[in-house]
Amino acid sequence: MNIDNQKKAQILAEALPNIQMYRKKIIVVKYGGNAMINDELKAAVMHDLVYLSTIGIKIVLVHGGGPEINKTLSKMNIESKFEDGLRVTDSETVGVVQMVLAGKVNKDLVCQIGNLGGHAIGLSGMDGGMLKCKPLDDIHGYVGEITEINMDAVCETLENGWIPVISTLGFDENGNCYNINADTAAAEIAGALKAEALISMTDIVGLCRDKDDPETLIHKVYISDTPALIAQGIISGGMIPKIDAMTKALRQGCKKAFIIDGRVPHSILMEMLTDEGMGTMFRIN
Repeated sequence: MNIDNQKKAQILAEALPNIQMYRKKIIVVKYGGNAMINDELKAAVMHDLVYLSTIGIKIVLVHGGGPEINKTLSKMNIESKFEDGLRVTDSETVGVVQMVLAGKVNKDLVCQIGNLGGHAIGLSGMDGGMLKCKPLDDIHGYVGEITEINMDAVCETLENGWIPVISTLGFDENGNCYNINADTAAAEIAGALKAEALISMTDIVGLCRDKDDPETLIHKVYISDTPALIAQGIISGGMIPKIDAMTKALRQGCKKAFIIDGRVPHSILMEMLTDEGMGTMFRIN
């Protein structure tokens, strides 16, 4: 689609109130799904983050890396097992998870942001005592439940004008590494930072009354309404823990949370800098 210069200028002018609203505020972006494995989409996401950082918005990028972990485990002839949507992570698997998330995936993202003119530093939840954990249960092995959170390293990175890129690993008092669900980690971080917004990039358009019909997208949800939406089956399956995590972030001080379609190029900019938005926004009131 070709847009003439006048239209481009109009779009930028209309974005000004939203830029002013978010300027110097913290936005936590949970990055995963198809947007992470498609090179074109990945480039668009990194471009958006650099753009937002350049105009004075404080971006915190929290990423997973499930497909890359699966690929590496397969090459090592280690079977991937899941229970209740979470990876069963034994002592061998957690070493691979640590290597892939904190090593390859994290550093690839940091490098891509840098190549676009941004400034990023790669961190994991094991750095600076960020995400202390205990085992989630007896089934999932080294999958962590966050017990303590320390945002000192993240805040210092933001104050220096850098984008912290955080892989979702945690640690316990014995120095063991834990794999943490990315939605859970991003929500905990957003709550602890009292972020202006938490943006969760997914492979769906948002929350729909009919999951098979994107035209039924619900644009705004108050968390007091979520029990009724669960009872109606509108929120179901893997969406329940995602929204539970967002609810916790909102109750801890995050101002609003969004589910957006990461399959659409520049979906972050469309959600943040246009009045119409494109996904589902969650708020307390």
